[in-house]
Amino acid sequence: MSLTGQASDGGSRILVLATGLVGAAGVALSATAAHRGGAFTGTAANFLLMHAPALLAIGLVGGNRCLRIASLVLFAGLLLFCGDLLARDFLGSRLFPMSAPIGGTLLIVGWLAIAVSALRRPRP
Repeated sequence: MSLTGQASDGGSRILVLATGLVGAAGVALSATAAHRGGAFTGTAANFLLMHAPALLAIGLVGGNRCLRIASLVLFAGLLLFCGDLLARDFLGSRLFPMSAPIGGTLLIVGWLAIAVSALRRPRP
């Protein structure tokens, strides 16, 4: 979706949709953590809320291919990292072995890919 409100492509619309879900989950989990406790739930909520604006900006601006791939890597990292933390609090077990470290690594790689996207020359 562009800043004018027009969808630039289906991928941008899906990213904006995913961002809305990430933001809503972050708010809901923040409330859950405040009422129920759970350090992992609060951490997951914080990660969701701190990444939602970046994903929204990429969804609205579109950007180059590297930037769009970076947003997908960030989203995958959020799912794994936060999913593992929430599984620990709500299920009492991990999502799967190494899911949080893999998710965290994907988040770092996603942010580095965003930095690299700034070095890419736009196509004429």
